[in-house]
Amino acid sequence: MASPQTLVLCLLVLAVTEGWGQEAAIPGCHLHPFNVTVRSDRQGTCQGSHVAQACVGHCESSAFPSRYSVLVASGYRHNITSVSQCCTISGLKKVKVQLHCVGSQREELEIFTARACQCDMCRLSRY
Repeated sequence: MASPQTLVLCLLVLAVTEGWGQEAAIPGCHLHPFNVTVRSDRQGTCQGSHVAQACVGHCESSAFPSRYSVLVASGYRHNITSVSQCCTISGLKKVKVQLHCVGSQREELEIFTARACQCDMCRLSRY
């Protein structure tokens, strides 16, 4: 019969390996690669693909009863105050994408990709 320590270790290994590949289960805000296709025009005269980075994940948010001064100032309509943070890009970098054109021509295009992510105040203009 296995010892209690061995059983706990096996369960821990199962819990960790079960979550592999499930990006959303990773706590925090982090870079996530995705494949992007770039075209020179709608017909796809020149096109290429590149792995870019996005920021995904979870950030802390909370809600609590508003202070009395907030209640009075809002005419008693703002009874809950919320503080939210969103996973956002904190640094960008340019990457070059090689575009393959009709025939044997090639073009190069620069695009931006996320370099770093952080939890920051949510702003409507970002989303």
